[in-house]
Amino acid sequence: MSTSEIAELRRTIGQLRQCVGALRSRYGDASAVRRLANDVERLDIDTADLDGTPLAVPAQAKAAERVPVPDTPYDPSLWHGADDEGVGGYKRDQR
Repeated sequence: MSTSEIAELRRTIGQLRQCVGALRSRYGDASAVRRLANDVERLDIDTADLDGTPLAVPAQAKAAERVPVPDTPYDPSLWHGADDEGVGGYKRDQR
């Protein structure tokens, strides 16, 4: 595909995205509207594949939240009464 064809395709996908947005305003989060939005997203991805340019990564994917995990041992009382799966199971007589 030529550059002008890709540009036209991207413009048309943008118009489709606006139309789906208008449908979402009218019909809410109906399953048919979600499928249409998914179809538009798929068209955008396929266009990027044809063009050879990667799509922009959504901001949500860029800023992944990190949760620090401490190196210190956990308090053993947290695990009191827990079953060790695969290690023979819970033994009630041991405390």
